Amino acid sequence: MVAVQYVLLPVLAQGLGLSYTQIGVLRATSSAAMAGLEIPSGLLAEKFGERNLLVAGLVGVGIGYIGVAYSYHFLVLCLFFLLTGSGAAFQHSLSSSLIVKTFEGGLRRRALGTYNAFGDVGKLLYAAAFTVLVGMGLAWNIVVLLLAGTVVVFALVVWWLLKHDGGKPGEALLKDTGHENESISPGWGIRNRSRFTSLGAIVFLDGMVQAVFLTFIGFVLIEKGASADHAAGGVVLTLIGGTAGKFAGGLMAAKAGDKPSFYIVQLMTIAALIALLYLPLSLVFIALPLAGLVVQGSSTIYYGAVADLVDDNKSSRAYSLIYTLSSASNVAGPFCMGVLADLLSLNAVMWALIVITGLTMGFGHAFVSGDGKTPVENG
Repeated sequence: MVAVQYVLLPVLAQGLGLSYTQIGVLRATSSAAMAGLEIPSGLLAEKFGERNLLVAGLVGVGIGYIGVAYSYHFLVLCLFFLLTGSGAAFQHSLSSSLIVKTFEGGLRRRALGTYNAFGDVGKLLYAAAFTVLVGMGLAWNIVVLLLAGTVVVFALVVWWLLKHDGGKPGEALLKDTGHENESISPGWGIRNRSRFTSLGAIVFLDGMVQAVFLTFIGFVLIEKGASADHAAGGVVLTLIGGTAGKFAGGLMAAKAGDKPSFYIVQLMTIAALIALLYLPLSLVFIALPLAGLVVQGSSTIYYGAVADLVDDNKSSRAYSLIYTLSSASNVAGPFCMGVLADLLSLNAVMWALIVITGLTMGFGHAFVSGDGKTPVENG
């Protein structure tokens, strides 16, 4: 439900008279909580189990949005955005850890791609539901309250579905090894520090591009002449493309390899961002699904590559570290680009994203051939 923020923020901006900087602060507040709790979530999962923390996180997200529904002041909104981010921190890394403990090689990439795609299906459904219900005349806070209630209900569903998986600490590890006294690798289990560091840089920079693009694309549409309702619809179109992109990214990486897939998607991202700058509004709406596809499609590629660089029994820690970098980019990106938009323009923000995408490509050496075989670092 965190994706509701992308369609909710333009409504809040108009209703409360918020500046681009304040919009960036709200988005950054949620992401800061995620960044601060990703690593603790991975460490706590080794003690309390993934399922328990997944459910607790979902409940936290639901309660946070219930608070947002009753908030009419900026500082109060910041407080509840902080709570939603805290709950969301107990989702991505733990879910990814469960997947990499279950699948290997190409199947792992397809599974992660499917997981990311269905995650975006959820984002799309919540964003679309908000847009449709508000368009039908319901007050935005009533809609947020209804959607928050479904998150709490879904937490109970997850509790039931995962009652035999990930509910006990070390359960997945024992299932994989088959030995209760199997030794666990020390530290973080990173097998190639140089590649992992480069991959972390990719996660941070690419995550910044994704976060800023999704946060401000609605405002770009408004600046081109779209109404707030149509801008929210444009965000939904972008999320549709992103859903397809994350699924396609996993398939592409499994077939063509991580490195070529990464470069292709990044080049297409640059082309899409440039096109959105110069296309008229009518054509922008047509191009948004493609833009969403390439802007978000790269994440499945590098998340799949993470598993090749760490030991399976430390996957929760490794993914918590990676998602911390992703969340940190969600803090830095919207805030810095919100300031840039206020000082210069939204066009300046779009050009900044183009430059950052180019810089991201410089770390492509983090990927090996994509066959799932990563050399272990000597020493």
